[in-house]
Amino acid sequence: MFNISKKKEGSRLTVRIGGDLDRTTAPELEADIMKCFEGITELVIDLEELDYISSAGLRTFVKFRKMMNKQGSMQMLNIKSSVREILDLSGLADFLIGADN
Repeated sequence: MFNISKKKEGSRLTVRIGGDLDRTTAPELEADIMKCFEGITELVIDLEELDYISSAGLRTFVKFRKMMNKQGSMQMLNIKSSVREILDLSGLADFLIGADN
């Protein structure tokens, strides 16, 4: 089961993702977020309910990070240890969530 919920407050967009983010669901996430990306200067991604992320999900997050580097900031919160391990193994943890998290 995959789910996305969004809350837009001014130029801040908070996205909560649950379930598995993989080659099937990553395009759904990207399309859903891109609909409301204009004017966003702060993107907050809450991963508390994300159980798994594949390389397709990682690519989606990399795309979001690159876009937000041009127009604002991106923050990833509540990352489960299993998802954090995948971020670490991919070498993308520092790029996506920063060295301090």
